[in-house]
Amino acid sequence: MKQILASRELLLLTAIGLLLMLIAWRFPGFVVPSNLVVVFNDTSPLILLAIGQMIVILTRCIDLSIAANLALTGMVVSLVNIAVPSLPIIVIVLIAIGSGTVLGMLNGILVWKLAIPPIVVTLGTLTIFRGIIFLLTEGKWVNSHEMSDAFKAVPRTDIFGLPVLSWIAIAAVILFSVIMTRTTLGRAFYAAGGNPHAATYAGINVGRTQFWAFTISGAIAGLTGYLWVSRFAVAYVDVAGGFELTVVAACVIGGVSIMGGIGTVQGALLGALFLGIIANALPVVNISPFWQMAISGGAIIIAVVLNAQANRTPGRIILKRAEHAT
Repeated sequence: MKQILASRELLLLTAIGLLLMLIAWRFPGFVVPSNLVVVFNDTSPLILLAIGQMIVILTRCIDLSIAANLALTGMVVSLVNIAVPSLPIIVIVLIAIGSGTVLGMLNGILVWKLAIPPIVVTLGTLTIFRGIIFLLTEGKWVNSHEMSDAFKAVPRTDIFGLPVLSWIAIAAVILFSVIMTRTTLGRAFYAAGGNPHAATYAGINVGRTQFWAFTISGAIAGLTGYLWVSRFAVAYVDVAGGFELTVVAACVIGGVSIMGGIGTVQGALLGALFLGIIANALPVVNISPFWQMAISGGAIIIAVVLNAQANRTPGRIILKRAEHAT
């Protein structure tokens, strides 16, 4: 039983399979390939952000500003597109990634150099980022007719039957799977969160490692910011409001330990897919979307309990040993 619990990805994959079977029993059209492609594409922004959040959580930190980063970078590139409609899309994408990276670095520096708790830092920057959007726009929206056609086309373009947005999510899963398992930086993320003291003795600068985790998370959020506003063709202050909690939920459900050091890209992917399927299935089965929050909360509690059971190790029975010694 413990081996089953320890295989978090297998357990979650089984849960996703059972969930799809249950939905298909009532609504067979939900599991047809064309609809599953739509579900995956709808979930792709969550997959991207969950990967970035997973890396941060691995280092015993958390990034609650990730959705606000998305909103700010999305607004920045929208305003750039309005000002210079002819600007090549690759430049727009680089601006989005660069802006998100700078915002992520800000979080990382505050955590690393000033030793401020990550939850405090990112709660503060969450509010700051949203406030900057308001200052830039005075609360006004950027709507579809103000954006160029090229700006809006990228995430919707199909390649081999999948939108570009989905392909970017797939590429991110592959890229960060390699980074986390095959590079020194990836191993440092696990070491910094798993045992910071041992990591320090091994020559790993834990603070710097956390800085790079926030930087990567920010870069991913910046890219997702462009993809989000261009796909939905709208940018405003409250874009992705509260989405940071869904991202954390995807990570926890995917087996990422909130205490750091444990988690995989595949787990974050499955956690995001689990929530994505629920979000897309609830309207189909005529259940209020507000139930999604309750279901997500229940799934988080179950995931935490399973993770605790899988990671529990038997303690030393000192008293009994002492009795035998006497």
